[in-house]
Amino acid sequence: MPSSSNKLILASRSPRRSELLRSLGLEFEVSPSHVDEITDPDQSPEQNATNIARDKAHWVARQNPGCHVLGADTMVVLGQEIIGQPTDAEDAYRILSKLTGKQHRVITGVVLISPQAEEYETAIVSTVSIKSVSENEIRSYIATGEPLDKAGAYAIQGEGAFLVESWEGSWSNIVGLPLEALTDLFKHAGFPLPKKKDRNRK
Repeated sequence: MPSSSNKLILASRSPRRSELLRSLGLEFEVSPSHVDEITDPDQSPEQNATNIARDKAHWVARQNPGCHVLGADTMVVLGQEIIGQPTDAEDAYRILSKLTGKQHRVITGVVLISPQAEEYETAIVSTVSIKSVSENEIRSYIATGEPLDKAGAYAIQGEGAFLVESWEGSWSNIVGLPLEALTDLFKHAGFPLPKKKDRNRK
């Protein structure tokens, strides 16, 4: 087990983020934060995503002193509009109807707080183009229940893949955690990462 100073806590209840983080071969605990995810219209989506990720990380860090805490927040942005998770099935239909046939950005802000309260942060942007799909296709997808806890009301790694015409940038960022950038953050923070051969044994 890692020492207390190398203990890592993921400040998210997202099973997708846990799965992505586990793919790096890391041991960590999950402790969801309880913060209001409020955006500031005067700031960019990248700044908003990073601010919310920071709030999440700090909330959990206060409960767990002496640990590394990782916070993340993913936003779907169409034009200048930030689109979060749908509130219900009808809201999911509204969101997907708006995204169909268009390209949008997926932005994930990531903040790592060290045991010494140092902050390491980044925001990664990927782009996704959604096919033109029918109302029946959207309704059938919503009926699976998959869109209801996803920013933008779809999962590129799940059944929602049929909606995606193309994408550019980091695929793991679109899922919810940009692993390439996160690996760099860990290195800057001096957090030990398993060697690749060790990861493959997981």
